[in-house]
Amino acid sequence: MKREELLYPSNLLSMSRIVLLPLLYIMLFQDQRFPFVVTYAILGSTDYFDGKVARRRSEITELGKKLDSWADVIFYLSSAYFLFHFQREAIMNNFPLMMGFFAIFILSFIVSAVRLKKLVIMHTNSLRLAATMVYFTVIFSFFIDGTPLVFLTLIVYYVAFTEEILIFIFYGEVDPDVRYIWWLMRKDQAN
Repeated sequence: MKREELLYPSNLLSMSRIVLLPLLYIMLFQDQRFPFVVTYAILGSTDYFDGKVARRRSEITELGKKLDSWADVIFYLSSAYFLFHFQREAIMNNFPLMMGFFAIFILSFIVSAVRLKKLVIMHTNSLRLAATMVYFTVIFSFFIDGTPLVFLTLIVYYVAFTEEILIFIFYGEVDPDVRYIWWLMRKDQAN
């Protein structure tokens, strides 16, 4: 890792999701709902922009991929807590699915650790969709009942983590930014 990579704008955007996350907790516990929603929307949008900036500036690095992945995990696990805080009933209505989500999430880490000898977080299209759904579910939960949104988001996560686990099992180590398992299957058939 080169030190200057830490200062790439794309990496700074990824790090902002981790470094500024405590502000969201402060706003949450002080019941500052409007500032929370605005700050959450801004921080969550960095998940979209960090990749765009890295590609545009040709600054795609292994450090950047790892920072983005860990920022995603921390931010989106916090998002589950935020949903629980603001939409407890929506979470409780989906509690069995939520427990299954955590089980398959942990299973994806176990499979990557066993199969690849390291923890890997993929950025497949289905995982990107699920993360986007979490982002909007937290925002929309301030205005509507979040129960159906939480349900749909969890279903998409089940599909996404199943895909990730299958990628680990059948393809081993691949670029974490692979779009979907079907692409890997087509590539295999072409060879």
